[in-house]
Amino acid sequence: MIKEAKNTRENPAQPVVTETIIQQEDTIDLVELFWVLVNHWKIILLTMLITAMLAGVYYLVGVKPSYQADASIFITNNESVITVSDLQLSSELTEDYAKIIKSRNVLKQVIKELDLDLDYRGLSKLVSVTNPDNSHIITITVTCGDVELCRDIANSLMNIGLDRIYQVVGSSEPTVIDYSEAEAVDEITPALTKYLAIGLLLGLIAACGLICVRYMTDTTLKTEDDLKRYLDIPVLSVVPYYEEKKE
Repeated sequence: MIKEAKNTRENPAQPVVTETIIQQEDTIDLVELFWVLVNHWKIILLTMLITAMLAGVYYLVGVKPSYQADASIFITNNESVITVSDLQLSSELTEDYAKIIKSRNVLKQVIKELDLDLDYRGLSKLVSVTNPDNSHIITITVTCGDVELCRDIANSLMNIGLDRIYQVVGSSEPTVIDYSEAEAVDEITPALTKYLAIGLLLGLIAACGLICVRYMTDTTLKTEDDLKRYLDIPVLSVVPYYEEKKE
């Protein structure tokens, strides 16, 4: 019995110290955390530079140029007298015309005409047919990595699409507003600065996150203030740090 009582009294301070520190750590001192981040500014800056460099390398190696060409047509009745019902019908047909232009039959004809190394599903991913602001205008937009190819696909899709509309609907063909031209093709490749900014931001988040996690999970006592703060005991003496000079 005496032996068992003795074991229960061994190292009574250790669990008390750990429990006290854990309870104190439940409340985060934001000011102290801020200064911890400030004191580690070199690590944060280095991490940001490394991630920015990685983002720049990815941009130069993995990001390919991307271009966008567009052509547009106007849907309306070509008769000299246009009634309100004609305009309403044209508005209703606009969505149908857009679906016809991007139909499988039209896409396959474009692939055959331009001898593209794509199937109709692959070409469909490059093409967008929209009706901006619910108007009578249909815009055909093509996005790919070659300026001339973008232009050729947009124009071929519009011409073949108009013929197909005439075959299906049987009415007069829509009016062409703009053919696509190489000079009007826009480059939409994201800028290098965007990737660098993303790299810097990711580096900042990663470095600060790791430092904060380490700060909140660290239960070691390092200074006199830590002893007073966590254990509330007086400091009797301090052993100074001494670095021996090499001769």
